[in-house]
Amino acid sequence: MRRRTIKDQELVNHSRLARAWRKWHREQLEAALAGVHGAVLERLMRELKDLQSARTLVDFISAQDWSVVDADTRLIALHQINKAITKLRERNSLDPISDPLPGQPESAFRIIRKLMTSFPPQAGEHTEVSSVNIGE
Repeated sequence: MRRRTIKDQELVNHSRLARAWRKWHREQLEAALAGVHGAVLERLMRELKDLQSARTLVDFISAQDWSVVDADTRLIALHQINKAITKLRERNSLDPISDPLPGQPESAFRIIRKLMTSFPPQAGEHTEVSSVNIGE
């Protein structure tokens, strides 16, 4: 009987933590939508609402200038994108997450993450420079 109670309490705790986690993400999204880059995030959310194709999403993401969007907003956007792609994959009876093996084509999420996080540094930003021969 005691074992059952411990299991029940664990389920209650996990459920409470999951609700708190989802609430925190909702609050983060609401704050980002109300923030400086809310317009691009609103367009993204409209795109994700009726997501039918990962290719369309990649095209949409590549058309945006993510270099002007702050890192926190980009992370919030990536979280929402991940949720939408996962839902799309499940709707199409695929595994929710499927990263490619070496040599295979990149997944939509990995392409999007790279588009949203890889761009030339802003003026004054610190960059690491490897040893490169400038004369070559």
